[in-house]
Amino acid sequence: MDIQSLKTKFGIIGNNPALNKILEIAVQVSVTDMNVLVTGESGVGKEVFSKIIHQCSPRKHNKYIAVNCGAIPEGTIESELFGHIKGSFTNADRDRKGYFAEADKGTIFLDEVGELPLAMQAKLLRVLEQGEFIPVGSSKPLKVDVRVISATNVNLLEAIRKNKFREDLYYRLNQIYLHVPPLRERKEDVFLLFRRFAVDQAEKYRMPPLSLTPQAKEYLINYSWQGNIRQLKNVTEQMSIIEANRTIDLATLQSYIPMVDNISLMVNEDFTDEQKDEILLTIIDNKRQITKIAQEVEQIKGIIKNLISASAAPQLLLPDGKAHYNHTDAHINNAEFESDADNLNIADMERKAIIKALDISEGNRKEAADRLGISERTLYRKLKEYNLDK
Repeated sequence: MDIQSLKTKFGIIGNNPALNKILEIAVQVSVTDMNVLVTGESGVGKEVFSKIIHQCSPRKHNKYIAVNCGAIPEGTIESELFGHIKGSFTNADRDRKGYFAEADKGTIFLDEVGELPLAMQAKLLRVLEQGEFIPVGSSKPLKVDVRVISATNVNLLEAIRKNKFREDLYYRLNQIYLHVPPLRERKEDVFLLFRRFAVDQAEKYRMPPLSLTPQAKEYLINYSWQGNIRQLKNVTEQMSIIEANRTIDLATLQSYIPMVDNISLMVNEDFTDEQKDEILLTIIDNKRQITKIAQEVEQIKGIIKNLISASAAPQLLLPDGKAHYNHTDAHINNAEFESDADNLNIADMERKAIIKALDISEGNRKEAADRLGISERTLYRKLKEYNLDK
C-alpha cells in the first residue's frame, strides 16, 4: 500500500517528511513479527501506527487489543493482562482470560508501557522471551503467540537510569523503534489539521466551517502545541461550537490557546499527563482572569476620564434653576490623568472615580451612583470600604 493510500485509510493528515518516513518503516516492519516501540509526546497519535502495523501484517484477520497500562490499578493489572483462575482471589468466581490470551495469534498494543510496575515488567519479559505466561492463581504456564507493540511518552532510558524500568525489557520491546514527531515540528501540517477538524465539525453540526485571519493563522502555525494533535482538535472543536463569528481573529484564538512556550513545567517529564493538563488549564484560567482585570481597569479609567471631562465642561443653567454639565460641548484633555492612572492600582482608581463622581454631583449619592454606572447600594458599600462614608 502506498503512503497516500495509507493516510487516507487511517485518517492521517500531513506531509511532514519525518511523518512520511515512519509510515514507510511501519509498513516495512508490518510483515515481520518484530516487537515495535513507538515513542512520542502525549497527543501525537501513537496508537494509529500500531493499527497500521497490525492491519498491514499477516495477523490482520486476528484480534487487535489495545491496553492502557497506566489506567489499570496496580492490584489488578496482572489479572487483566494474564487472566486468573476461579478462586484465586476474592470475587474470582470464574476463570478469566487475560488480554494476552485474547490476543493470541494477533497483536497487543501496550500503551503507556513505561507505567508498568517493576514486578509486571518481569512477567512481560517472560512473555517476550519464552512466549508463555502464568495466570493468577495457577501454576501451569500457557503458551501464546502474540505480537507486542508498545508506546510511551516517558523517556525509558532515563527511567532505566532511575531503576524504574528494566533495561532487558527495554531492548526486547525496542526491536524496531518509531518516534512520532511533536506537532510543533510539523508546522506545515498544523493548518491542514485545523482545516480538517473544522470541516468535520461543520459537517457534523451543519454549520459553516471556521476560517482564520492571516494573523490568527500565523499564530496557530507557530504555537507550541504541548498537547499536540489532541489539543489542536479540542481547540478547533470548542471554537466551532462556541464562536458565532466563523472567521477567527488573533484575539479570539489567543483566548483559547495562550502562548505557553516558555513554561518549562509543561514539558517536564516528571509530571504526568493529568498534571500537565491541570497546569495548562490553570494557565488558561489565569490568562482569562488577567484579561478580565485589564478590561476592568480600562473601564474604570474610562469612567474617570468622563467624570473629569464633565467637571471641566461648561455649566448650563436650565429652567429648574440647577447647574448641569454640558457633556456635548466638553473638550477632553486627559494626558496628565492618563499618566497618573497608569500608575494606580484598581482600588486607587475606584476611589478616585468615586470622589470625582461625588464632587461633580455635589454630594448627591444617587446621582453619583448613576454617573458611575453602579447601584446606590454598591456605592454605599464602596464608600464604607474606602472610608469615604463620613
